[in-house]
Amino acid sequence: MEIARRVILGVGAAGVAYGTFRYFGVDNTAHQLPSASLTSTAIAAPADDPRMGERSVGNADAPVTVTEWFSLTCPHCAAFQAESFPAIKTQLLDTGKCRIVYRDFPLDQVALTAAMVARALPAERYEPFIAALFQTQNRWAFARGVNSTDELAKMAALAGMPRATFDATIADQAFRNAILKDQDVADKVYHVDATPTFIFNGPAQKDHREAGGRTPEDFAKLVAAAAGTT
Repeated sequence: MEIARRVILGVGAAGVAYGTFRYFGVDNTAHQLPSASLTSTAIAAPADDPRMGERSVGNADAPVTVTEWFSLTCPHCAAFQAESFPAIKTQLLDTGKCRIVYRDFPLDQVALTAAMVARALPAERYEPFIAALFQTQNRWAFARGVNSTDELAKMAALAGMPRATFDATIADQAFRNAILKDQDVADKVYHVDATPTFIFNGPAQKDHREAGGRTPEDFAKLVAAAAGTT
């Protein structure tokens, strides 16, 4: 079933307005990017801010790079993490067939705050932290009567972030705007309009886009096609 929501996230005084974003199931039709190579077009990030550096999992020398745009408040992203990622990690990441680069595409202010906190942690804690957020999404993002900021602060504390650092992180407007600028590039250049969205780039296939969660079997086929091993 298709679900839609309207999202408006402000970037400074100008603001960036996003229209309707769609969620897709695992049987979504594939899309091909019409222009702009993901590897040749740099995504904006302040060079002096390590928080905006690459966050990835897998061997940097893997023949296929999969870029995933996701939102930490997206139920389908959480489902992919829980249902497909463990097998993908074992079969594809740990064996050096591909790597995944994470990109933020927050669908609401809660997701944006969570993305800021995740990126502010040491890089080696990033993937375990977002995995924990996805696993507990119903508790900190959607539970009734819950203050999402306070719940995120508790999760961050467990990952080693003091409350003072947490408060300074989520109040950092330049950091917030940098994440939203990345999202704007994803929207305008790569036509990302759903979460999760994956782009497969390898020696046999450049910038092949798939919107929606994928089973481990589907994911493996897409990696093999990008690598030219099918």
